[in-house]
Amino acid sequence: MVKDTSRSFRELPLAACLALAAGLMLVAPSAGSAQLSGTENGQWQYLGGDAGHTRYSTVSEINAANFEDLEVAWSWDASSFGSSTSRATPTYFNGKLITVTGYRRHVVALNPSDGELLWSHTEPNTWRWEYSMRQGYGKGIAFAEIDGRDVVYISTPGFFLHALDAETGQPLENWGRPVPLPGFPETGVVDMVEDLIQDWGPWEDLDQPYDPNIGMPLTIGYITASSPPIVVNDVVVVGNSAEQGYNQSRIENVPGDILGYDARTGELLWKFHVIPRPGEFGHDTWENDAWQWTGDVSSWAPMAADPELGLVYIPTNGATQDFYGGFRPGDNLFSTSLIALDVRTGERVWHYQLVHHDIWNYDTPTAPILMDVEVDGEMIPGVYQATKQGFVYAFNRATGEPIWPIEERPVPESNVPGEKLSPTQPFPTKPAPYDLQGRTENHLIDYTPEIYEQALAVARDGNYLAPFFNPPTALGGAQGDARPRICPGDTGGVNITGPAVADPVQGIMFITSHSGCGGTVLEPGIDSSMDNDLQTGTTLSQWINRRGFGGGGGFRGRGRGGGGPPDFAGRPETIDGLSIWKGPIGRITAIDMNTGEHLWVIPNGDATEPEQAFLRGHPLLQGLDPALSNPGRRGHSAMVVTPTLLLASGQTADGQENLFAIDKRTGERVGTVPLSGNTGYGMSSWAHEGKQYVMIQLSGGLAALALP
Repeated sequence: MVKDTSRSFRELPLAACLALAAGLMLVAPSAGSAQLSGTENGQWQYLGGDAGHTRYSTVSEINAANFEDLEVAWSWDASSFGSSTSRATPTYFNGKLITVTGYRRHVVALNPSDGELLWSHTEPNTWRWEYSMRQGYGKGIAFAEIDGRDVVYISTPGFFLHALDAETGQPLENWGRPVPLPGFPETGVVDMVEDLIQDWGPWEDLDQPYDPNIGMPLTIGYITASSPPIVVNDVVVVGNSAEQGYNQSRIENVPGDILGYDARTGELLWKFHVIPRPGEFGHDTWENDAWQWTGDVSSWAPMAADPELGLVYIPTNGATQDFYGGFRPGDNLFSTSLIALDVRTGERVWHYQLVHHDIWNYDTPTAPILMDVEVDGEMIPGVYQATKQGFVYAFNRATGEPIWPIEERPVPESNVPGEKLSPTQPFPTKPAPYDLQGRTENHLIDYTPEIYEQALAVARDGNYLAPFFNPPTALGGAQGDARPRICPGDTGGVNITGPAVADPVQGIMFITSHSGCGGTVLEPGIDSSMDNDLQTGTTLSQWINRRGFGGGGGFRGRGRGGGGPPDFAGRPETIDGLSIWKGPIGRITAIDMNTGEHLWVIPNGDATEPEQAFLRGHPLLQGLDPALSNPGRRGHSAMVVTPTLLLASGQTADGQENLFAIDKRTGERVGTVPLSGNTGYGMSSWAHEGKQYVMIQLSGGLAALALP
């Protein structure tokens, strides 16, 4: 097998590529264009604000001088639709505010002025919906203007695609094809499972009638959706999601092929095979014929797009299953990759594999960010992918060429029987990592030489040092049953709960991350308690994640940590309660993508008052920088960028949830507004009837902040 070098360019002449890239600089932004300068006309018409997913609002009514005058203009209680999803960003376009809520992924339209419910849409019940493990992960909707009509598109937990009239919520006429199930409309819907499995070997081998209530039998796979589609140049591009890989026990599943539909008619235009078939590029990276029956490699994270180039950018996750891949030897394209597809044909233009043969659950968790930067005097159309590993991968989005060199470097081997890892992984040379990778002597606190020597002694005595890309281990192996230290763990670094944002005018990226380690121990599949009759597939994996041992990065939500009244001095990996590792433990990092240099790093919120008091009084910190007593909190922040501010959620020392205003150039906190509860994924900012709103997703619904 020829080793894949992680990237490939479409075979265009160099001059054509350069002309294509240069042409981007000459196109003035307009409605439906690449929107390289953030949102336009006060709207928020994509999940990430604009097609480039910057979450940059050009509205500037709110600034540092009046920020603390913000108050709740209105709130919306989602309880009548069941438990609210904490992972949704409302879309605002042409005076309409539309989002999803609840485990049924209801589509709701609200009056932007007061939050009044205007209409709602709910998909009828199916077994496919009941089985889905991604019900509350909808994140939002997609929007497009089609022949002068505003249309909403929604992909559901049952993996149906709906097209709705944005004024009424009614299914679009003469769109899609009927679903022969009770309650489904005659129009305005497509059964995407039917399209996904068409011409797929495991389904054809079953030779049985298709049941739209079930979709595909669990013996061959299961598919759902956890992010909305994206509409690019009148094509609805749909990603998908399989069951969580850390819960899988069997080796069969369905590939998460990317689907493209005609926005006007609902006709399937193309399907991109995320696991290459014979004759397709990358097929040789799947050994043992695993391409025939294993799956995942879905785009469960949102996508971004450049309408001017006609490209959609697909971030993917790993293959079945998350922590063991002995049954699928090879690099496994296009797992854990960034793929640029031609939106009209679905053909691969370029790709870059971010992790070869991923067994760390280092799936690509957020949409890439698109913005133009000036590097060494040259204007470059960039695309930037933040990852769980703590890297930002930076590319020319037209050609896929890395903006700065990316080096293949050696990483540890696996001691799990049957596992064969790639000997190298790709390391960007710029920007520097934005969080700790592995645990090395360079990560130890070095405020003074004496402190460093004490930290080094603790790390060595406790065997706390660990390499980056440390792999899972096997129960009963030579290392014993101890969990390996895998840093970052599989919650990041970055994760879906805190997407990176950017100022595309200045070329600055803001990344929220947390520092933590996981550790996965595998046990023989035959001994696993994780296997059950509802698992996808039929063949038990030789090795399975041991229940109770994690994959885990250890931090499953934001706002946790810091500590409290417990005995700080009794913690491991500390010098009398002082962490031996450099902080902050939760952070926001600003990176200038024109230079690849970090501008600043600040804590994500404030550590609890008991912890700060403990650190202020710690003997080793006396006379040192007072900021060392505030390592922040684990977890991720919800963020939005405006022309003058970075808006970020976070807790103060008393546990109060807040919206912070942060100076983009210095990281200084210049304003604080208390919130009524924990924030979720969905912050946005837009202008309705001349007033700027900041939309906050709360655990029970939504709150819109505005100036009096």
